[in-house]
Amino acid sequence: MEDKERNIGGVLVSHEHVTVSEGSGVSLSASGAKAKAVHNAELYAAIHETKINYKSKESLHLYFSVFVAFCCACANGYDGSLLTGVIAMEHFQNTFHSGKTGTIVALMFSLYTVGAMVGSPFAAILSDKYGRRICMFWGGIVIIVGMIIISTSSTIPQFVVGRFVLGVGISIMTVAAPAYAVEISPPHWRGRATGFYNCGWFGGAIPAAAVVYGCNKIDSDYSWRIPLIVQALACVVVISSVWFIPESPRFLIANGREAEAAAFLSKYHGNGNPESRLVQLEIDEMKDGIRQDGIDKRPWDYRPFILSHSGRWRIAQVLMISIFGQFSGNGLGYFNTTIFEIIGVTSVELQLAYNLLNSVLSAIGALAAVAYTDTMPRRKVLVIGTLACAAALATNSGLSAALDAQGENIQDSYAKGALASYFLFNIIFSFTYTPLQGVIPTEALETTTRAKGLACSSVIVYAMGFINQFAGPIALGNIQYKYIYVFVGWDVVEAVLWYFFGVESQGRTLEQLEWVYDQPNPVKASLKVDKVIVQADGKVTEKVVSSNA
Repeated sequence: MEDKERNIGGVLVSHEHVTVSEGSGVSLSASGAKAKAVHNAELYAAIHETKINYKSKESLHLYFSVFVAFCCACANGYDGSLLTGVIAMEHFQNTFHSGKTGTIVALMFSLYTVGAMVGSPFAAILSDKYGRRICMFWGGIVIIVGMIIISTSSTIPQFVVGRFVLGVGISIMTVAAPAYAVEISPPHWRGRATGFYNCGWFGGAIPAAAVVYGCNKIDSDYSWRIPLIVQALACVVVISSVWFIPESPRFLIANGREAEAAAFLSKYHGNGNPESRLVQLEIDEMKDGIRQDGIDKRPWDYRPFILSHSGRWRIAQVLMISIFGQFSGNGLGYFNTTIFEIIGVTSVELQLAYNLLNSVLSAIGALAAVAYTDTMPRRKVLVIGTLACAAALATNSGLSAALDAQGENIQDSYAKGALASYFLFNIIFSFTYTPLQGVIPTEALETTTRAKGLACSSVIVYAMGFINQFAGPIALGNIQYKYIYVFVGWDVVEAVLWYFFGVESQGRTLEQLEWVYDQPNPVKASLKVDKVIVQADGKVTEKVVSSNA
């Protein structure tokens, strides 16, 4: 017989307080009552009965904690927008003679991703053993070392070694940071918190583009050295701030520190009340769903991703978002200045200005999506958004073909249309993928596999980045705009795969997703909804159960 009450970390959890009573819908007859379809009745009831004070000092501290994770993504985004501008600078070319496309440029870009791929498995071990905060700290230290190497270089070998070290550091940060953001957030803030974390890419990319644009006017080697030095700024914020933020409650429970986890949930998710319905639900589910002898205690054990039904479905979500999020045409952004040159923008200053504008427009698209991440269905957004990406790229490639046919007598209307469609693609992509690149893998993975799964994600992301960064400049140099055709067709394939294999994770706690992935068809199970009766005062009184059995 199931215990009605149990003590978890000093909190007395009542089973009756957590569950929603089942019935036939009789309470709908009460004045002001209404029926509502939700993904999970217990979570919906808990959220509506536990109104977290978003202005409290505890909530402000939680926002700061997510901001620290955000700064980790800033470090990554800064690099993503940095080199495309730096290689266009005259003094950089006078020092390294790399050219703007070709094998040397490909090597400069791609050694960063090689370092990230090498560092990711070790980042998972560090995150699982010592916690998410310590992992973010050491990632920042390694990035600063890489910055010193690269900013003092005057030869290509030293430059690419610095790029490798930077990649190792960023992998350590970006394995721990998204896991931290998703694990500390209340269930109904999770999408926005993790989506905001991933928007840190623009928090780095926009300053990088601005710094490069401003430093281009400096008539010395400092024109390219200063942007490389500024790369360490976000890391300084992280390594000085991690000591003032709490550890993930799920990491604490996985390591037997239940009292600390319960205290965190009461303080940050329950307005200081351990008896709040949301706190009770989360503690109950975490205790049941997080094993203290899980694979996070076996550093090199990745077998559950292959040998279990739920593991295969979970890693499939990680694979899809990791591959599609890097290979939907967005990888062209590494070579924005080259793209702009192809469509007739030849001034270096104007190329750098457009690079900055592209980052700003993309950030607007991403932040608009973040605002709705907790209410928008993930699967539907990915299907429709990916098809829209294909349409925008098709428009851009068609106009680029017309420009190519015009030779030197380029018509401004075609060039402006090609530029506008390229900007539109980046806005659509950012709205569709940027928040969900952080949300999907962290939601798909359970606590004891999250660091390992995110390490796998990092390896895949950087492998795709390696392909983009190494093949991109060569392809653009050889076939120019025709390279975009590849992504038009591939985006259509992606949309089909999201429709048939994308699991909807919106509207459930991380632990409730365990039931979804254990079902024979997780996609179908993820679309299942509960019908609840909500009274005029917002209280959920009943979960309607069909009487026919």
